[in-house]
Amino acid sequence: MTLPLSELALMLAALVGAGAVAGVIGGLFGVGGGTVLVPALFYAFSVLGVGGESNLHVAIGTSLLTIVATSLRSLATHRAHGAVDEQVLKTWTPWVAFGGLIGAAVAGFTSMEGLAIVYGVCLLLIAAQMGLLPERFTLRKDMPTGWGRRGVGTGIGLLSAMMGVGGGSFGGMTMTLCGRPIHQAVATASGFGLAIGAAAALGFAVFGWDAPGRPPLSLGYVNVPAAVIMGLLTALTAPYGARLAHRLDRKMLRRAFAVYLLLTALSVVLKAL
Repeated sequence: MTLPLSELALMLAALVGAGAVAGVIGGLFGVGGGTVLVPALFYAFSVLGVGGESNLHVAIGTSLLTIVATSLRSLATHRAHGAVDEQVLKTWTPWVAFGGLIGAAVAGFTSMEGLAIVYGVCLLLIAAQMGLLPERFTLRKDMPTGWGRRGVGTGIGLLSAMMGVGGGSFGGMTMTLCGRPIHQAVATASGFGLAIGAAAALGFAVFGWDAPGRPPLSLGYVNVPAAVIMGLLTALTAPYGARLAHRLDRKMLRRAFAVYLLLTALSVVLKAL
């Protein structure tokens, strides 16, 4: 289908704005730019009347592909500050990627309403962790190993894939709850995003290959133009957020962002239902 020039311009403006903000958010909070990209894409597709019943799936799949570029830039910046735990990154990444593939497969067989509920509930959990728990709150002294690492790592990838977010949302949360400093958690989890984004985006493209109700120019559940535009912008702006993460007292910013996540979760669920 062909969109009028005015609607194309509106969609382009929405993609540019969301991509720029998402990159900074991903680098600053380590929660994954998908918390901004997914609702922005979902509403843009819906308001402009493109696609249909697969709009949320495409928003999530597209967000996952952009996370690859964001994570590469964020990880490089954090490594320059010496904040990445390379041992955790090396041993957890295979299980996180495996979980991303499983999450893409589960999402492919889930209705838009069901996926919206998963997205909303998980976003509420992230909002609660950011807004209510102090940054130094811990459940154990160090990261799990053995089967604990396999199970938790797979769970991080699965939930992140179904939400279209990077590894920071659940990976960063896990590391801080396991006693790691917040800056190290944000830095290391940015590397999880690379594994999740690559594995899950491939899965969303494959499992949504013949799905009906997709926006034009989509490969499966990945919209190519939106991924290119947002990927470039998030990659350009992510380092700024990563640098700010090492300079700012983020207590009030975390709480303000938690309120945004709460409102976003409710709006996506209501829109889908």
